[in-house]
Amino acid sequence: MRIVIALGGNALLQRGQPMTADNQRANIRVAAERIAAIVEGNEIVVAHGNGPQVGLLALQAAAYHGVAPYPLDVLGAQTEAMIGYVIEQELGNVLPTEQPIATLLTMIEVDGDDPAFDHPTKPIGPVYDRETAERLAAAGGWSIVADGDKFRRVVASPKPKRIFEIQPIRTLVDQGVIVICAGGGGIPTMYDEHGDLRGVEAVIDKDLASALLAEQLDADLLVIATDVDGVYTGWGTPAQARLGRVTPDDFAGLDLPAGSMGPKVQAACDFTRHTGNEAVIGSLVEITDIVNGTAGTRVRADQA
Repeated sequence: MRIVIALGGNALLQRGQPMTADNQRANIRVAAERIAAIVEGNEIVVAHGNGPQVGLLALQAAAYHGVAPYPLDVLGAQTEAMIGYVIEQELGNVLPTEQPIATLLTMIEVDGDDPAFDHPTKPIGPVYDRETAERLAAAGGWSIVADGDKFRRVVASPKPKRIFEIQPIRTLVDQGVIVICAGGGGIPTMYDEHGDLRGVEAVIDKDLASALLAEQLDADLLVIATDVDGVYTGWGTPAQARLGRVTPDDFAGLDLPAGSMGPKVQAACDFTRHTGNEAVIGSLVEITDIVNGTAGTRVRADQA
């Protein structure tokens, strides 16, 4: 079975943890152990988030006043390589030495006319208190939003249109390579008025990019791995209940947060509608049961 796994940010860094290299490696080591349990007999592709890491690199760049800060697409490429390196290394530490693993920088095309550019919504970087957030926003021209009792920077999150490296990704997967790609939703790019490809100051949603990746790879299963065991109705109330097997239509009328579960549900629905195959939203801890069909919120276009 060909499986695309979209790792949530908690696989890299727990909320409130200091963003040290050691903390991130420790979290990735746990994720690698979970993924290793499903490698035998399957073809695995791994995507991941990068919001905190991009934010940290942006802060570090801003501290150096000799040059202008690097744009988000360049920071995205840096974090794709950095996080991919650690995932690749930790997977290699728990899998047989003969298992090939590769990280591939991935450019994804977006539309310059996407309305998302007029309404930044994608949080990146660490959380700040109000005073710090407002100071950084004034200095850098940021948009900021509340995140609980803290604040974060938000940027445009245009929809992914095309994965430029899909053919080399497919070739590697066909040869049995575990591929780590489309990190952070991929590097956002678009063609300018001269027909030249260039980077874009934006962040593509990781789950939507993973759904497109899974579709274009003809994946049998898309796993959107997060820190909860599925999608709930009445979340946070005494009547909360986890959804089991559902169709995209079953999500109609649910109030799903745009910054967390909303994109995951949209990604799962997009994949199932376009392919007829199954997408699962669930806990990375239960990934073996997810692959075996017994855990997570399982989305299919037609449950009949």
